[in-house]
Amino acid sequence: MILGLIGSGMIGGTVARLAVAAGLDVVVSNSRGPETLADLVAELGGRARAATPAEAASAGDLVVATIPLHLYERLPAAELAGKTVIDTMNYYPQRDSQIAALDSGELTSSELVQRHLAGSRVVKAFNNITFVSLATLARPAGAPDRSALPIAGDDPAANAEVARLLDTIGYDTVDTGVLADSWRSEPNTPVYVQPYSPGSPPEGLSQEEAMRWFLETPGVPVSAGRVKELVDSAVRGPAGGAYPTGS
Repeated sequence: MILGLIGSGMIGGTVARLAVAAGLDVVVSNSRGPETLADLVAELGGRARAATPAEAASAGDLVVATIPLHLYERLPAAELAGKTVIDTMNYYPQRDSQIAALDSGELTSSELVQRHLAGSRVVKAFNNITFVSLATLARPAGAPDRSALPIAGDDPAANAEVARLLDTIGYDTVDTGVLADSWRSEPNTPVYVQPYSPGSPPEGLSQEEAMRWFLETPGVPVSAGRVKELVDSAVRGPAGGAYPTGS
C-alpha cells in the first residue's frame, strides 16, 4: 500500500515515519514544493518520495490530509475522488478565523471537509494526540500497553480501512460513530491530548528546557477501553479550541 500525505508537518511527518517503519511506501507533500521535503525524504529512506499535493493524492491508496483547517478547500478534490481520506484537522479559531458553520454547530469540522471532498470517504483520525505521543506510543498488536485512537466516518468500509492502517503502524481503534459524532474527539473533549500526555514539565525550567522535556518525554498509554469511556463521557460544547504546543 502507498500512503499519500498532504501536509508533512509534525503529525504528517510522524505518520510517515510510523508508516515507513511498518513497511509501507509513502508519498509526502506540502504547500511549499517537493524540494523543501528533501531532508524528510532522506530520513525516511527508499520507501519515501516527495511530490505535490495533487500527486500525493493521486499516488496514495489511502491519503492523510494534515493541514491547517482553514486551508481545507486547497485539498485536491478531483485527485482524491474515490479515495479514503484521513482528516487529522482540528478547528482552532485563533489560527483558522471564525467558521460560522462550525460555531453554530451546524457541522463538525470533518463534515465540512467531507462537503468539500464530496467524492471521497472522509474518516477523522490522528486529531486528538500530539506528535510526540503518537511517535512514542506505537506498539505491536497484542502488546499489553498498546494505545488506541478514536476514529469517525460515514462509510464502514473506509473506517475499516483506516483501522487496518492504525493497526499496521501500532494502534488499536475505537469507532466513535459517523462524522456528525466526530466532535467527541475534538479540542476540549476528555479524549483530546491530555490522556496521552505525561503532564506538565517540572517547575523552574526555561522555555527551551521545557520544550526539550516535551520532545523527550514519552506519552502515556491509553487503552481502547479507556478511550471508549472518555469518548462516551464527552459533552458537546462550543466548537474549537486553543492551538496546543506539539500539534
